[in-house]
Amino acid sequence: MKEYIKQNKWHILLILLGTIFIFIPAFHTNIWFDESYSVGIVTHSFADIWKIGSYDVHPILYYWMLKVISLIFGQNILVYRIFSALGIVVLGILGLTHIRKDFGKKTGLLFTFFSFFLPVILNYALEIRMYSWTIVFVTLMAIYLYRFIKQKNLKNIVLFGVFSIISCYMHYYALACAGILNLGLIIYVIRKRKEFDKKLIKQFIAVEIVQVLLYLPWFICFVKQFLRVGSGFWITLEIPQIFIDVLNFQYMGNLNSTFALVVAILLYVYIGFLIYKSIKNKEDIKPGIIPILVYIAIVIVMFLISLISPILYARYLFTITGLLIFFLSFFMAKEKNKYITIGICVVIAIMAIVNNVKVCQENYDESNGEQIEYLKENLQSGDIIIYKEIGQGGVVAVQTQDYKQYFVNLYNWSIEEAYKAYAPQMEVAYSVEEIENNLEGRLVIIDTPDYSFYNNDFNNKDSYNVVSMEKSETKYKNIGYGIIILEKKA
Repeated sequence: MKEYIKQNKWHILLILLGTIFIFIPAFHTNIWFDESYSVGIVTHSFADIWKIGSYDVHPILYYWMLKVISLIFGQNILVYRIFSALGIVVLGILGLTHIRKDFGKKTGLLFTFFSFFLPVILNYALEIRMYSWTIVFVTLMAIYLYRFIKQKNLKNIVLFGVFSIISCYMHYYALACAGILNLGLIIYVIRKRKEFDKKLIKQFIAVEIVQVLLYLPWFICFVKQFLRVGSGFWITLEIPQIFIDVLNFQYMGNLNSTFALVVAILLYVYIGFLIYKSIKNKEDIKPGIIPILVYIAIVIVMFLISLISPILYARYLFTITGLLIFFLSFFMAKEKNKYITIGICVVIAIMAIVNNVKVCQENYDESNGEQIEYLKENLQSGDIIIYKEIGQGGVVAVQTQDYKQYFVNLYNWSIEEAYKAYAPQMEVAYSVEEIENNLEGRLVIIDTPDYSFYNNDFNNKDSYNVVSMEKSETKYKNIGYGIIILEKKA
């Protein structure tokens, strides 16, 4: 062990520094709507998570993982966030334990560096969502695919299959990646069948069949979710903005979009030059090219589908960013001038540090808890909370669980089953009158800062006295709140 640490001390130091860097902005309990859904759904049983999650737009394995964390540590937002950040720590460690072993010291170091310091990492590493752990499983899937091709043994094909089916249950972009990799591997095995032991081919077929069988229970849910997202929901396809987003996503974080785009283009031009040199020198570049081709193929497939049903969304590319990180690391490791490599890493590190400062300012701003503190100070027994904007409502639902509340579905979204994630404290209503008929105490309206819900549905009513009106806006995700407390006239 001492010898191992001595040989890899700089790599281990990089992992420690990267871990500290990732955790600097992690110690807060702010949440936004997507995170509130994760926090809400894990209060239910594993069976109910499957049932409720089938009406969401993502698979359910992450929610099950978070459920296990909640059973061990209790329902704790900070613990959930630390769990997310640990996914990126594992990704960075893969640079030492897997990438270094398979591709050399320099590639492994670069992989670990980009895993921690690519600007986008910080923005999604800390979210209480499936992104950070999905990138780990997708990367492991690709690693064991490569190892199976190189070593052709049962262990590697089994591990590939395990991480493949896990990826399928984590995120649909990971499912697309697993589908492409499995299809490619099937074609490869058929073409190279003479190089394989017959017993190993049978084992490979068994692994593929088991994957299909394990995914069948979720397949119907997948189809329903796909149709739901495709029928409008909230994703839109804006050309050419979507192509700009795809290019600069990993380099932006909270930085200027134009600057991030320039850095991305210059870096890709440089990598293109390295690829050209490698081809000219007749080097084997397939291990570095295949991951980025898979990444590009997923973007193309999602774009083509989006021409009919919009599902291409830059944020979702985070789940397969491990492929891009390896692509960058593989070719940058071929650069013989260490000052060029150091220069690029310094630029990326500076971008990451600036991004971290901005994320810290956002995460630790005093304004973030004002709306919840105000509610807890002013809520009384018997109060009913209502909202028509689930962005604000979802946050309130998981942070004021002792009070009855209603999401007033004035837009008639088909979300009643999915929003059972917030039950039992929250129910879905379809009109204000439906709630007023059963009102005995005060009505607490969670509104936007312009008080649009109150102005449209309550301002002209004579049956209420206004107890208080309060506005606030969080720096975290820039969520605006307008809180109005109404009391029925005697």
